[in-house]
Amino acid sequence: MLKRTHMCGELRSDQSGQTATLAGWVNTYRDQGKGLIFIDLRDRDGMTQIVFDLEDVDEQVVTQARALRREDVIAVKGLVRKREGKANQRLATGEIEIMGTALEVLNKTETPPILPDEHDAEKIAEEKRLQYRYIDLRRPRMQGILRTRYNVTRIARDYFDDNGFLEIETPCLIKTTPEGARDFIVPSRSYPGQWYALPQSPQIFKQILMAAGCDRYLQIVRCFRDEDPRADRQAEFTQIDLEMSFVERDDVISVMAGFAQTLFKQVLNIEIGDIPIMPYKEAMDRFGIDRPDTRFGLELQDISDLAAKTDFRVFSDALAKENGVVKAIRVPGGAEKMSRKVTDGYSEFVKTFGAGGVPTVKYTENGYETGIAKFVGPIADKLKERLALEVGDLVFFSADTNVVATRALGELRNKLARDLELIDKDAWNFLWVVDFPMFEFDPARDRWIALHHPFTGPMPGEEDKLESDPGSCISAAYDLVCNGSEIAGGSIRIHQPQMQQKVFNLLGIDDEEAEQKFGFLLRALRYGAPPMGGIAFGLDRLVMLLVGTNNIRDVIAFPKTQTGQDLMSEAPGPVDPQQLEELNISVNPPEEPV
Repeated sequence: MLKRTHMCGELRSDQSGQTATLAGWVNTYRDQGKGLIFIDLRDRDGMTQIVFDLEDVDEQVVTQARALRREDVIAVKGLVRKREGKANQRLATGEIEIMGTALEVLNKTETPPILPDEHDAEKIAEEKRLQYRYIDLRRPRMQGILRTRYNVTRIARDYFDDNGFLEIETPCLIKTTPEGARDFIVPSRSYPGQWYALPQSPQIFKQILMAAGCDRYLQIVRCFRDEDPRADRQAEFTQIDLEMSFVERDDVISVMAGFAQTLFKQVLNIEIGDIPIMPYKEAMDRFGIDRPDTRFGLELQDISDLAAKTDFRVFSDALAKENGVVKAIRVPGGAEKMSRKVTDGYSEFVKTFGAGGVPTVKYTENGYETGIAKFVGPIADKLKERLALEVGDLVFFSADTNVVATRALGELRNKLARDLELIDKDAWNFLWVVDFPMFEFDPARDRWIALHHPFTGPMPGEEDKLESDPGSCISAAYDLVCNGSEIAGGSIRIHQPQMQQKVFNLLGIDDEEAEQKFGFLLRALRYGAPPMGGIAFGLDRLVMLLVGTNNIRDVIAFPKTQTGQDLMSEAPGPVDPQQLEELNISVNPPEEPV
């Protein structure tokens, strides 16, 4: 076999006169009919033009060259020369070409079901591309994404190694524990009727590593949650997972901010600077969401005091509710851009978040018009002042409980920014969100649930609220947000067994259940665990941001579909009945439809 000497994107004009051997896939084939055959040869590194002068090569090469077609795998040896004619500016190798003298066909392809062409990728159904993923991954963009993903993990390992972290693996077969989503469970052959679970995260194990004296832990780890996939979530995903001993919240934030700065500098050559910190309450009040996108305005304004002075029943009914509010968003220039049909569509949109709709009003040269204009008379001047209205503006209102009104308007804010193209696509806005509530009340279960997870500790000075007022207790949790996407989340953990048990009890987990499900963690805490805190970066979401895609399947080599299938390997699939028998499992056949 011809032995490769260079990659297909490597050669440059200063290497003219050298002999090189390349190997890869035929990307294009052109027979000029003048005794010349041109091919573009592609590998993961790039593309090089190969020229066969049929008068200067032996008959076997002529025969093989004329039979080449797209995606054949070949090796070519020849002389590097400056390209005759105009250079191809689209290629890094566009100033040179190789005059092929030897050709070896390593594998003839059948007619490919798809081709790895960038301009055709969007025309091919995603299911087809996933079915033939090994062809789809040949596309230069996909190769670039895989390279970026590798660079992110390489940079992470280097940075955290420089900061004293040890990379330590944790088990993939663990005991099932409640962490908010369904576990994937695995039957045990050795212990009939007993089950392992795949980890939703290494949370408990990394805490135990701190109790074991490891001090600083790192792992690039696969995590599993049996929940429906979506555009930015897969049931099987990857985290850059970290934990530190003898730290407070600011220590963790400082080290992790340094990682974010290093990562974006090395991958995109972007200086993100110091990352501002925003309390959760401010994020919700101003942006209606705990991962705010600060690249645009459209901030929420609480106008409950003004709304109370109107006769608009939607406002008065909302304000009569416990924690009822009226909030508003000013859309500059929206009066001219949005018709009644468009604003009605936004009303339907917010209904998916529990709101009844979004009343509107336009501010024009003649004052307030359309929508609820007739109701705002008593507050006309105050509303203009509060919202800094200018002629041509449109106002959206949301009236309900604080939770519903804020969430609905926050989601509408993001949609408006996308629809009106208000987002600066070149901006990179980072933000730490801190001071989250530790709990939220679940009326359906009539108990408190952890806003993050059961191992998150309270902020210093908040401990007494665990008994007196859990709803107002502030946790030591923190999220890193970039352009409206949460890319990392963590907290200072509970390291004292008495406080952990108190939180378990508050969450409806009694002593017996806690010992059954978390006994090994509680025992580790009883035998001397240090103060600790950590964080997990979502690797998939990080790479999505860095390469500019909103589809998580683009950044995973072999992803699942929206319904959880692997179309290439045809998983999930049936297993041999003997395997089930060895595992003492019987399967009930699905019921026939009536």
